[in-house]
Amino acid sequence: MAPTIGSPFRRTLALMASAAILAQAGMSGIAFAQTTPVTAAPGVAAPVPAAPAPTPPAPAAPQQVLPLQGVVPNNGPASVADLAEGLLDAVVNISTSQNVKDDEGVGPAPRAPDGSPFQEFFNDFFNKQQGGKGPNHNVSSLGSGFVIDPTGYIVTNNHVIEGADDIEVNFANGSKLKAKLIGTDTKTDLSVLKVEPKAPLKAVKFGDSSEMRIGDWVMAIGNPFGFGGSVTVGIISGRGRNINAGPYDNFIQTDAAINKGNSGGPLFNMKGEVIGINTAIISPSGGSIGIGFSVPSELASGVVEQLREYGETRRGWLGVRIQPVTDDIADSLGLDTAKGALVAGVIKGGPVDDGSIKAGDVILKFDGKTVNEMRDLPRVVAESTVGKEVDVVVLRDGKEQTVKVKLGRLEDSDQAASSGAAPDGSQDDGVITPDPDENDDMDQPDTGDQVQPVPGAPAPDQHQGQVSPDAATPKEVLGLSLSLLSPETRKAFGIAESVDGVVVTEVAPGSASAEKGLKPGDVIVEVAQEFMKSPDAVAAKVKSLKQEGRRNAQLMIASANGDLRFVAVPME
Repeated sequence: MAPTIGSPFRRTLALMASAAILAQAGMSGIAFAQTTPVTAAPGVAAPVPAAPAPTPPAPAAPQQVLPLQGVVPNNGPASVADLAEGLLDAVVNISTSQNVKDDEGVGPAPRAPDGSPFQEFFNDFFNKQQGGKGPNHNVSSLGSGFVIDPTGYIVTNNHVIEGADDIEVNFANGSKLKAKLIGTDTKTDLSVLKVEPKAPLKAVKFGDSSEMRIGDWVMAIGNPFGFGGSVTVGIISGRGRNINAGPYDNFIQTDAAINKGNSGGPLFNMKGEVIGINTAIISPSGGSIGIGFSVPSELASGVVEQLREYGETRRGWLGVRIQPVTDDIADSLGLDTAKGALVAGVIKGGPVDDGSIKAGDVILKFDGKTVNEMRDLPRVVAESTVGKEVDVVVLRDGKEQTVKVKLGRLEDSDQAASSGAAPDGSQDDGVITPDPDENDDMDQPDTGDQVQPVPGAPAPDQHQGQVSPDAATPKEVLGLSLSLLSPETRKAFGIAESVDGVVVTEVAPGSASAEKGLKPGDVIVEVAQEFMKSPDAVAAKVKSLKQEGRRNAQLMIASANGDLRFVAVPME
């Protein structure tokens, strides 16, 4: 006979389940919400129902209410059962194991009263996690994935399988297959696996995430907390989200429930096409609060195709350093709004080392795609084909120009090898961007001599000694004390011979220049894209900008070793 709810068997089972939840909560930091059942207080009589209200008068004829334009009533799915049924077999659970050397293990088991069910549970659990008394133990993890080819190609997140010694794929019918890693991309957190099935597998295909609109219905299938084949439904809550997960952040945000174990699983549109790969959540508790993020298929499909074909990515490379166009910089350049990516330097030996793109240019369009902000450029460059000739629209000297550029391959570049995939965003696939934790107006990562001298700037021997005595006189401009860059000042501030311009000798405390981070030893190379050869030239250009009605002066600043950055300094 099956055990009843009140039987000792059921009570013991419930107690063990509670112990398992407590152990998991203590280890992972997941906080479980506590619920209190609402019951009548002991000894309190149930409330007496009120007398029925009198019959209301017949309502007036209802007015016709027209739906809002563009809104279709009852457009939400009444059920996704048929859709889910056809997709479940293509979604897989992924389990991994890794042999980890850990002398300390996971720590001792919590203390529990002798003889209690908790004592046996905790001792058994923690002994398994520690792998006995040896220095090594196996660490297991769970995730999700989906089949994209009947021959056995599977997509998942890199963080699901990273560092794994063994990868096992569990299918909806209960079968299991060992998987081989074909390729992985840490920058988009994507990996491709391969299994060898005896018969063709059920597969799904990518859709076009660019067609998805905020408010469209979506469905997630995955393996949350080990519960395989779990289906949740929600909508697109946002697009183009940047959560600082990598250089190409362009996430789809959804309120479809995504939890631990959903990573690598698909996000479907209502056609059954994969338009996202569930990757991350924001949660103070470790569980879903309705804020999940998926890698859009418009980015993922190209990466997956390259991983399948080459086992690695092959990304376009432009070879420039960039920084944001802030409101101050936009004003100093005469732009109506802050847009584009400001080129702060050109990588030596890169695709645009021929002068097609120069420091000081603002890239407005790349291969027909608008660059609305700095972070757009790395993504569109990386998505471009290596060796392709593209049109780049730049703002130079106040005018838009179109230049042609033949892209290189990032992975083949010396810059990529030396910089790597920095998690702080300092290497953004073909372009180098500032550290996001630093001042957006000015700070740039250190790249030593990889930045070319400013195109068009005369070499030192072309103008040194040709400046009039009055022009060489120190000047006070924008709270800066400026001096000619002489052999004495070079030595005093340790300025490299390749750097040319006007040196800053002092900065007035509390001045706009001080607030922008300028310091003694900085060299003003250009003001408003015009090369400066003397302190007088700086003063004259600033005066001219004021007369034009500009509020800010854009300065190209070189550090002592030649690194370039742009700073917009208010002139009030």
